[in-house]
Amino acid sequence: MSKSLQAIRGMNDTLPEQTPLWRYLESKVSRLLDNYGYKQIRMPIVEFTELFKRSIGEVTDIVEKEMYTFEDRNGDSLTLRPEGTAACVRAVLEHGLTGGGQVQKLWYIGPMFRHERPQKGRYRQFHQIGVEVFNLDGPDIDAELIVLTWRLWGELGIRDAVKLELNSLGTSEARARYRAALVEYLSSRLGELDEDSQRRLKSNPLRVLDTKNADTQAVLVDAPKMVDYLDEESRVHFEGLKARLDTAGIPYTINPKLVRGLDYYSKTVFEWVTDKLGAQGTVCAGGRYDGLVEQMGGKPTSGVGFAMGIERLILMLETLEQIPEEIARQVDVYLCAFGEAAELAALALSERVRDQLPNLRLQINAGAGSFKSQFKKADKSGALYALILGDDELAQQVVGVKPLRGQGEQQTIAWDALAEHLAICIVQG
Repeated sequence: MSKSLQAIRGMNDTLPEQTPLWRYLESKVSRLLDNYGYKQIRMPIVEFTELFKRSIGEVTDIVEKEMYTFEDRNGDSLTLRPEGTAACVRAVLEHGLTGGGQVQKLWYIGPMFRHERPQKGRYRQFHQIGVEVFNLDGPDIDAELIVLTWRLWGELGIRDAVKLELNSLGTSEARARYRAALVEYLSSRLGELDEDSQRRLKSNPLRVLDTKNADTQAVLVDAPKMVDYLDEESRVHFEGLKARLDTAGIPYTINPKLVRGLDYYSKTVFEWVTDKLGAQGTVCAGGRYDGLVEQMGGKPTSGVGFAMGIERLILMLETLEQIPEEIARQVDVYLCAFGEAAELAALALSERVRDQLPNLRLQINAGAGSFKSQFKKADKSGALYALILGDDELAQQVVGVKPLRGQGEQQTIAWDALAEHLAICIVQG
């Protein structure tokens, strides 16, 4: 027998029973961003490979090990996007969206691709919601990004399960001074570093700071701290950010080892972390990248943003049991019709009700069936109420309304009064 076809490892189907929670999360985020004045942008999932080499950095793990890169029929090297910021910067440059100092507050949603070892909360195709802001260089916009995520955690009911970690990487000049001091310190204790950190010491020494190796972490206790090498501009910026977060009442921790995994970050970096998901503790992360637009061929343009992983937030909602009851219930009302005449009437009646109650989730039985079988399907749908339409109801232009959840007796309602009755029932239900 031929091998059965399956999805690629680490690239998962989202099944019908799972999608309502995804849509709930996506709608929460999109509405919040709309309310804060952000506009959606949509970019291709495939870009020229050079884009990510120039933006992320050729010696990062993403570019060296994790990208899905291939040649197309023209011989061009293309890559499935591993993250969204570089693609967004390319888009605003290509279309002149930041020219003349125009402020842009943008957001996007979609799949990203990295060839990693699949595990819970980490996949080869994963989905992110990203936010990018251009031409605003003060700490006020950094604070706004953090404040709006704080509000989102509250709306989702997970605020108590996440913590904010902050750091500042300073300007490129300050980071270069710190890098030299860190390399000097780590080189003097090279034999105590794990193999991966020894490799990073040569290619990307700041990444040694976020090692998970316990022995290397012990070495880092006495390592130089970035805060001691910050330039005055970055120090003032960071103090301004902290002051705003203090005013907003948002708790945070300064994490001097927080560097993020991409080369383009400068000044502010932050992560929202949790201890509810095991090893995959970061649910939202970002920071400032004031030099990236210029690095990619544009004029000097400040930038700041973040990305949040949808799969991890879904896991958070499930783990903390923060799934609204109406999400678990995909149908409000199930209409059972018995006989051809009743089926024809049911179609017209249901459309009339939908006109009056556009947000009502009303499902009509399809495929006929006995009284017992239709009621079984109505119950399985999760509906609050079943509507009953047979020959007797048809003759009197009424419909039976039977509660399927909780207490209550079946009632007979005239067709003209059905929408009003259901509106009351669903609110009470």
